[in-house]
Parts: sequence; structure tokens; C-alpha cells
Amino acid sequence: MKFPFLLLISAIVLSACGPTPTSQTAKQSYQELPFRPNIVWLVAEDLGPYIPPFGDSTVETPTLSWLAAEGIRYTHAFSPSGVCAPSRSAIATGMYPSHIGSHHMRTGGNPLYFAPGMKPYEAVIPPEVRMHGEHLRMAGYYCTNNAKEDYQWNKPVTAWDESSKQAHWRNRAPGQPFFAIFNFEVTHESRIWVKAEDSLWVDENLDVPVPPYLPDNEIGRRDIRRVYSNIKEMDAQVGAIIRQLEEDNLLDSTIIFWYADHGGPLPRMKRLCYDSGLHLPLIIRFPDKRNAGETDDQLVSFVDFKPTLLSLAGIEPPAYVDGRAFLGKYATTPERKYIHAGGDRFDSEYDMIRAVRDHQFKYLRNYRPELGYYMKVKYREQMPIMQELLRMRDAGELNEYQAQWFRDSKPKEELFDCINDPHELHNLAELPQYREKLAELREECDRWMTAIQDKGLMPEPAFLETIWPGQIQPETAKPEIKAEGDQVAVSCATNGASIGYQIVPADAEPGPRWMVYMAPVNLKPGEKMVVQAHRIGYKPSENIFYP
Repeated sequence: MKFPFLLLISAIVLSACGPTPTSQTAKQSYQELPFRPNIVWLVAEDLGPYIPPFGDSTVETPTLSWLAAEGIRYTHAFSPSGVCAPSRSAIATGMYPSHIGSHHMRTGGNPLYFAPGMKPYEAVIPPEVRMHGEHLRMAGYYCTNNAKEDYQWNKPVTAWDESSKQAHWRNRAPGQPFFAIFNFEVTHESRIWVKAEDSLWVDENLDVPVPPYLPDNEIGRRDIRRVYSNIKEMDAQVGAIIRQLEEDNLLDSTIIFWYADHGGPLPRMKRLCYDSGLHLPLIIRFPDKRNAGETDDQLVSFVDFKPTLLSLAGIEPPAYVDGRAFLGKYATTPERKYIHAGGDRFDSEYDMIRAVRDHQFKYLRNYRPELGYYMKVKYREQMPIMQELLRMRDAGELNEYQAQWFRDSKPKEELFDCINDPHELHNLAELPQYREKLAELREECDRWMTAIQDKGLMPEPAFLETIWPGQIQPETAKPEIKAEGDQVAVSCATNGASIGYQIVPADAEPGPRWMVYMAPVNLKPGEKMVVQAHRIGYKPSENIFYP
């Protein structure tokens, strides 16, 4: 069936949002594909489930509505962080940000946004951990990223075959399976003010839903219209990639993930542990359209993405991951009972919040109750709706729910009923009828933080001293190369270093693409080998040439 770009979508949307089986019914028919599938991840930024397949009919999204009609909608997918870089570190490693020290936003980037005395650094993840793309490359996949990185560290040369705005599966060898990521920045929070003067993809008077904690006036509605305009533009961009899959006759051999990198872009969404910051839409379409149009309500975390990706490719996930494969050959049972999340430093402002959520209730533990929820993040204050909230605050015009975010302090514990109170405005922690649920989620929070040795419990300067002593970045050792008969073997003394190599003519310079070293390689007369070693978080080694 052709991808219906030019068709009306009303019937598709109705079918995609119609009666749904339980996740158990859908899960029973998940089975390993009879071939090594291609896998494409289409990633929107800063976007909650604000599209018709997830119940929001404010704008039409033909591409995503088609994808949902042919795929499976996951209604309970969550990021472990309400901001992009820690979330992306979890996706790449299958590990919680506060487990591997990537929990602060930002570790790298513009020093203007840093806390006083802090300098940019890279998270140093455990030595056994590899990025998701490297695992797949070692199994023969062609892996591309187009183009956002922002992992909290500089990628090793082994992470991708290509990572650029030109990266594409079309550059692979004929017949080679591929894993390709395409990022769509048009829905990022910055596009609310950057695109403020651009024409809209929606009617300039479009009636938009306004959450009770945001200004329901023309300034607020204008920024929310821009959010929905950006959604429509993203939908068209996603459609262009799917059209390329169809042009290349790849729809019948490719698993497509579409998801957002965390929740929404607006104030009191991004950077917080409310569902508005953590809950994200996820659609997965299989080549054979199995379970098309169905929903799966199991709890899914970003730490589950890497093991699931590997499982779908027929690769056993490494033991070190915090997540579980929920699809593919190595899918594990039982389903999750909880998802976990946290918030720490955001730019120059410190806090520490930990969250545990089951299907209905959310527990928040505030380690800095003396601080209010609102954090003066300069980056966010470029947004007109944020400026309007601050104006209303200073003028005494905020209503009860808008004012909550600007309280001078917060309780040590909070409990919310996310079904009956989806905006998480009514704290139930002090009510006796919720005492058992509060104790259950409190205990789970303790268990989780202990299990991952939560790095947020250590002040950031002290933690940085453990990975970059003296705030000096450690360096990866120079790789050692030696001949073994007619082959060349490479090793590196730095525990956890990945080794990349190229074989080029003796008179040529290295190119942009590096191979993952796994075993000794043959070197023909007139060729030379170029080698680089890199442990994530360390400086990479210099390039070594042989002979």
C-alpha cells in the first residue's frame, strides 16, 4: 500500500484512535522477523503526545496518523529526564543519566549558561559501555545519525558510519542492513521564539488548548499556536523520510520508530518531572504491519530503547544496561511496574528531584525543598509566554494554578494521581487514604537510587573531581600496533577504549569514516592503517599510522 500523502486522513485517524486491545494481546504476536530488519528512528524534539493518534485533534498530522494506523501506539512511554541531553545519553547507552553521571544539563556547550565556577566537561561513562550504534556496526549494520548528537560527551569515531546533515542509509553498501536516526529540530522550544515572525502552518486564529498553569491570553495562545504549527511542519518533514523509504522499496524491510526526545517545550513542561516534561508519544511500525492500529499501554522508558533496538536486530543486549528489551528476539518479561526519572542542574541553576511513576500515580522526592520549582533559566526566558508569566507574577495576576510554579519552597514529597489530575496540580502526599501508595513509591525510589548508585547525591564539583581530577580531562592511551604474521593487531591500554581504524593508500590522508576494530586485519602492499582509540569522556588518542 502506498504511503497516502495526498489522501484525506479522517478515516485513518478514526481507525487509529478507535477500540484498542490490551498490551498483552498485542505482545503475544510480537515475534522475531525472518530477516535482519533495517531500523529507522524519527525523532521530534520537545513534544508531548499532542497529535491525533494520541487524542489531541487540534491539528491534523497526515503522516503520523498514517504511521499510527499502520503501527502500534505506546501510550505510556517516558524519558528519565525532562530535557534533551540527559535523555539522549539514556537512549544511547540504555542507562539512567544519574547512574552514569550524565544527569546535569549541560555538561558541555556554551559556558555562558553554566553555574559559577563550573566549566564544560564530558561525562565519563563506565568502561564497558558502548553507544548503541557501535553495537550495531559490529554486527554489520550501516549506522547513520542526521544530525543532532548532544550526548553529554563527544562521540568516538566508532559510534557512527556517518553523523552529519548529509548522513543517510543511501550511502551504505548494496544490501547492507542499516540503522538510521533523523532528528527534527523544528519542534524544539527555541523554535517558538526563533520562528515567531515566520508564517504559520495553522490558522492565525486557531483555537488551541491552554493548560491551566499557562497564560490564557493572546501572548500565551500565540506561542501555543506556534507549537502546533511546528508540529505540522515536523509531520511534513517526517513524511519526506518515509517517502524516501518507499522510493527505495524499503518499507517492507524497515522497522520505523517515531518518538519525541522528552515532553513538551513550554514553561512548566520542559526540565521538570511532571508528565508534561517526561511523557512522550511513541509509534512503532513493523514491515509486515503487525498489530496495525493497536495500542500498547505498558510502561516504557528510554533506557529500554537500546536493548530493544539490539533485540530487534537479533543482538543480545549487554548485561550492563538498566533497561529491558520490550520487543524482538530478546524481549524480557514481566513488563515494567515503574518508570524512574530525575532533574538536577539546568544551565546555571541547581535542584535535585527524583520521580517514580506507575500506571496511575507519580511520586516526587524534592532534595532541595527550600527552593521553589521555578528556576531562572536564561535560555527559556527568551520565550514570550515565559516573559508573560513573569510579568503576570510581578503584577500579581497569576491564578491559583499558575502561581504554584512560583512558590518559594516545595514539599519534601509529592504524590499525584496522573489519571484524575493529569496536570499534577493536587498533592496527595498528606492524605491518609494514600499512605500505602506513598510508602510503596517511596520505597521504590530508595531501591532504584541505591541500585544505580545515584550520582546526584554528590555535589557536582566533587563528582567532577572523581572523573576529571583537577577539572582536567583524562586522555586515552595511544593505541599499540603490531604485526602478527600477515595481519595487523591493535590494542589500547585504556580500559573501555573503543578503537577505530581506516585502511587507505600509503600516500593518502584519512577520510571521515572509521571502522570498528574487532580483530586483526589484513594490510596489502601500498596500504597504510590509521588508528584512533577513544574512551567516552576522555580525550581521544592521536592518530597512529602503520607502517
